[in-house]
Amino acid sequence: MSGENRERYERGLVALKALDPEGIQAVLDSLKEIAPEMSRFLVEFAYGDIYTRPGLDRKSRQVATVAALTALGHSAPQLRFHIGAALTAGLTPDEIIEVMYVTTVFAGFPSGLNGISAAREVFQAKGVSPSLGGTRTGASGTRRDRGLAALSRTSKDAGERVIRSLADIAPDMAYFIIEFSYGDVISRNIISPQHKEIAMIAVCVAKGTMEPQMKVHIHAALNVGCTQQEIVELMMHMVIYAGFPAALNGLTAARQVFEEIHARTGAE
Repeated sequence: MSGENRERYERGLVALKALDPEGIQAVLDSLKEIAPEMSRFLVEFAYGDIYTRPGLDRKSRQVATVAALTALGHSAPQLRFHIGAALTAGLTPDEIIEVMYVTTVFAGFPSGLNGISAAREVFQAKGVSPSLGGTRTGASGTRRDRGLAALSRTSKDAGERVIRSLADIAPDMAYFIIEFSYGDVISRNIISPQHKEIAMIAVCVAKGTMEPQMKVHIHAALNVGCTQQEIVELMMHMVIYAGFPAALNGLTAARQVFEEIHARTGAE
């Protein structure tokens, strides 16, 4: 191993062991007899090159990772590892379950339910549990009022645009989006607005079929305080979990949003 690669490997191994020293050693050992290079790629690239980059804190990386793996729906061992890593990074059981709720809006109930099942296993193994303190909306009023308020905070007049866009074919879908997605779920105050948007962008990138929604939530992330650097870093983080094509498509969407904002603000 060259000096450069040794440094990358050691940096990645430190990052991995900080998340779960026992769990990662079991993963690396399981690869020795069949794909030793995969273990090296995992440590050197995924963690030595990507995970340790500045620009996105550990909690945000784990929010994005848990959301993406839940949405993908075929990575239960990795999801369980990263639920444990999320706890190590400082996320509470309540916050992890909240990421599952937000992911359900974008990836569907089967993905959300499977994610919650994985969380149950990890929580039981680690002797922790969510508080189960009831629904916390963070806002008063009807579901529609809460939904429109949540939409307004992130996307200004998006609520009315959603209603108009579906009026000719499925008007009830508009109200499902406003009342359930935003009124019941996104208006809740368990995780920060920034972490909600990071989770939603991560799901959009991982699924690979949600460019319009991804752009909406890149705008929303900026509106609630995420920086352009954090959004770009999030896209690069997604290389590990969704692959280069998905991450490159995410970067293209982000570039278009940034250029649109620059053109608009420059014209004002």
